[in-house]
Amino acid sequence: MKMPEVPSFPPFQNFDAGFHLLPEMAKRKQLEIQFIGEDEEGTSCTVTHSTVSASGRFLRNKRRVNARNTRQQGMLNSKQFSDCFEKIWKIFPDNQRASFTYLDCLWFSWYMDELFKEKVLVWISRKHIFTKKYVFVPILHWRHWNLLIFCNFDKPLQSKTQTTCMLLLDSMQMSGPRRLEPTIRKFLLDVYEAEKRPVTKQAISKIPLLIPKVPQQRNGEDCGRFVLYFISLFMESAPKNFSTTGGYPYFMKEDWFAPQDFDCFCKRFKLCS
Repeated sequence: MKMPEVPSFPPFQNFDAGFHLLPEMAKRKQLEIQFIGEDEEGTSCTVTHSTVSASGRFLRNKRRVNARNTRQQGMLNSKQFSDCFEKIWKIFPDNQRASFTYLDCLWFSWYMDELFKEKVLVWISRKHIFTKKYVFVPILHWRHWNLLIFCNFDKPLQSKTQTTCMLLLDSMQMSGPRRLEPTIRKFLLDVYEAEKRPVTKQAISKIPLLIPKVPQQRNGEDCGRFVLYFISLFMESAPKNFSTTGGYPYFMKEDWFAPQDFDCFCKRFKLCS
């Protein structure tokens, strides 16, 4: 049986495990999409059956299924992450936000699934992310959050005045963040092609991917909280002209912030595990 194409709809924030398409309903000419994700507490799985009409309208009903917890207790799920990010984003005035943009916290994960890769690239191309100096790309992979930041991509890659580079901030560097590099470079190349920007694979391969030694988490649960704190502090202190030679790593060092500062941040945004 031929499977239907994925309909055009905005991504959900709260379903980390992906989609499973069911056959098209013959009489009503609608699609039924099954989402597998977390309940409100993030401690068990739910199955959501969403009937999607041709207009894109969703009709949902949920039922609880017995399944073991697939997430570490205390680790942020995607909805918690997105809700907190929105609060952080709104704190900064418009003129300060003007240099930044961001991707949905699940788009990189969905990009890595061939079933959704092309749709995610369409969503990204509509944001025109390379008109901004800094682009935040949260990465949730291997049950771990990282923060990728594109810097100076608003300028030509061969610019002599500003160095285009990528930062990868990881609060658990013992996990080996460098292993994400091939996927990151392929992702970047695909985004350029989706936006119909001329670029070569060789040019992408020459863009520095920098991994500064940032403060490390003290347990196996705080990676998402660290990414949110990285974003908040980076927006506060990002240089007007980012340079890999004239100031890097700037503030992004092992003593960037003290543990008690991080704890205060978590309490402020109700992120305590």
